[in-house]
Amino acid sequence: MELTDLRKENELIDLFCNLAQIPSPSRQEEKVLDWICNYCKENNINCEQDDYKNIYITIPATDKAKEPILLSSHVDVIGDDSPVIPYLDGDLIKAKGRTLGADDKAGVANALYFAKYLNNHSEISHGGLEIHFTRDEEDSMTGIKNTDFNKINSKYVLVLDSDALGQCLIAGASYVMVDLKLSAPKGGHSGNDIADPTRENAAKLIADLVSDMPQGVFYSENGQTITSCNIGGITSGDLKVTNVINTDAHATYSIRSSNKAKEDELIALMQSCVDNFNKEHEGIAKAEITFTVKMPMFEKNEDEYIPILFETVAKKIGVTPEISSFHAGAETHIYANRTNAKGEKFSPYLIGLATVCNMHSAREYVDYKTMIKGQELLREFFLAHNK
Repeated sequence: MELTDLRKENELIDLFCNLAQIPSPSRQEEKVLDWICNYCKENNINCEQDDYKNIYITIPATDKAKEPILLSSHVDVIGDDSPVIPYLDGDLIKAKGRTLGADDKAGVANALYFAKYLNNHSEISHGGLEIHFTRDEEDSMTGIKNTDFNKINSKYVLVLDSDALGQCLIAGASYVMVDLKLSAPKGGHSGNDIADPTRENAAKLIADLVSDMPQGVFYSENGQTITSCNIGGITSGDLKVTNVINTDAHATYSIRSSNKAKEDELIALMQSCVDNFNKEHEGIAKAEITFTVKMPMFEKNEDEYIPILFETVAKKIGVTPEISSFHAGAETHIYANRTNAKGEKFSPYLIGLATVCNMHSAREYVDYKTMIKGQELLREFFLAHNK
């Protein structure tokens, strides 16, 4: 089958391809945002934008006694503004010579298609559907950070940005940037001053300190990494200059954790390593370490309602559910630390409605049959939520 034939046969796939064909690198999403707004206008779907051009779609409740739910996806993709030409390879949709943008236009397409379906079926009893499409998730998450959360009434948020059909990810790791600086101010000549015990080399000292620092998995549960520490790099001196006793050194780390207590424990351990170093080298060298939160963690919610319902519905329609955590960041992390228009703390989940492989590369593809099955999963989940 050719992709043109599949698009004629299936409206969801045609919708996805229309979205994918519009290049939308981070902070250059105007054309795809305009396309979505026009699609909503043509289908009589309520749609508005905030000052940052994020999109808010609402399908009003037919039963106000029930609770609304929010679907969230981002419209930007990894890649440039060159043409996107999708084609079909078996069950896989790919793009010629570049990223396809199924991350996250598979999520956008599923949400938008479901909005049209629900809008056309007023006989369905439900508490309302909200959809939020954000900009610039891939680069700096400025879209979600500029979201007007007072426009959102839902407590439960399904972020449709996971990469495998059937995933319901209930926790995600923070990202803490660690900056380690070391100074051994005396320095000197590598020949004349090498015997002076007060002239330590900063390059050697930071190597010793780094060897005492934690590296790799710090804590895991049920085979899943919960807290980790990774060194990014070390710098000191000049590789071409060997006759100087180096005075400064620098190392960076990243900490990722979806458990605050374990993150705090890891930070305390790293600080302890630095404190012990400073005691041992007092008057000769000094190390300083700083911890900067770049991404707040998305901790597991004690409310089990969504994962249990998702697992039940997935099994019912023949999809294998995966209820787990992930060791990275997503927009779930921002939602988890904000409140809605009612002052309720959001309960977000990262949901997979399609299987997308090789994200962010020219070999990216989406299995179109999983996208169709994902629409069925979304529909059945929404109906079950509104029983």
